[in-house]
Amino acid sequence: MKTTCSIVLIGIAGYGEKYLEALQDQGRLSWVKGVVDIRPEQSSYFKTIMEKDIPVYSSLEDFYRAETADLAIISTPIHLHAQQAVIAMENGSHVLCEKPMAGSLEEAEQMRQVRDRTKRFLAVGFNWSFSRSVQKLKKDVQEGLFGQPICARTLVLWPRGEAYYQRSSWAGKLRGPNGEPIFDSIANNAASHFLHHLFYVLGEKEEQSAKIQSLNVELYCANSIETFDTCAVMARTEADVELLYLASHAINQESGPEFELEFEKAIIRYSNGGNIKAAWEDGKEKSYGDPEFEHMHKLEVCIQAVLDGSRNIPCGIEASFSHLIAIKSIHEAVPEVPAFPLEYVKKSIEPKITYVPGLSETLRKCYKEKKMPSEIDPPWAQPGKNINISADTYPY
Repeated sequence: MKTTCSIVLIGIAGYGEKYLEALQDQGRLSWVKGVVDIRPEQSSYFKTIMEKDIPVYSSLEDFYRAETADLAIISTPIHLHAQQAVIAMENGSHVLCEKPMAGSLEEAEQMRQVRDRTKRFLAVGFNWSFSRSVQKLKKDVQEGLFGQPICARTLVLWPRGEAYYQRSSWAGKLRGPNGEPIFDSIANNAASHFLHHLFYVLGEKEEQSAKIQSLNVELYCANSIETFDTCAVMARTEADVELLYLASHAINQESGPEFELEFEKAIIRYSNGGNIKAAWEDGKEKSYGDPEFEHMHKLEVCIQAVLDGSRNIPCGIEASFSHLIAIKSIHEAVPEVPAFPLEYVKKSIEPKITYVPGLSETLRKCYKEKKMPSEIDPPWAQPGKNINISADTYPY
């Protein structure tokens, strides 16, 4: 069994700093054989990297010309994930790629083929799916402890303002400068974990998510972006389970994530800051802990998979396909995102946030009543668009 795991970290500003922080706390910065970033000085860890004599490269190709790594951690813009993951695997590295896995199904399929050919693993960094609390919950779901699933829902109200949308050139964009698919949105970035979670926890196997049969989609936008900052998605799985995802950045008070999973025999609930709890009709309860406490457990899982050679990755390409298919289908259902009418939009000065008064209350009512906004009928709501998903969309 190996005792060390050599690492290359691609992207060291933004979320990449979370990985550097974790590696430093674990006493594993010496395992980092190089970092890749075109503007490394923008990272708050740049001074530490210099002090530790960790080589800095402007491209992943340059790194592999000089070094090798057991594990490549990709924390770069969405439209770079597939290309960098392929380069890493072709050069012998296992991969931990930040969510979402890629910008398109075609890129994801290329990643899957290269993974299978090179015999490397590719993990996708949906945090909760690596947590022990969600793994225990999913195991109980699979073993039928709660009976058959009936429906599930989640609500995420996270304010994001001017600074968030101006942090990069690709924030809120549909495509990159050369037409690369990005589709950056609340459902494909900040709150993507919780859309994926609905699919993942109902997957038949540890490494799979529930497959989607159809979607009903409502998208809205208050900010000046190409995608959307508010959405309501009603999905139906192949097992005929109804899933409701409600999320918005266009609000001025934070709430969530929270979710509820309804089964024949029990209801599982979670609210941010608490534990996942299952409650049966007879009064029995079971607590699974808080998945947020294991935010970076994905890193430990991947390092251990390298050290022991197990390749036991709970959330990889197959588990992430339903989220990617959902994003593709959401944009196909509503290719032109309607803006909230100006009379319903406000702007706060500090912090600079564009928001819709009353939107939080509307989405919370939707969550409580298991309805779409157009069914609640606020004055800005538009009827949802339906889209069916062929089973052939899934490559496995």
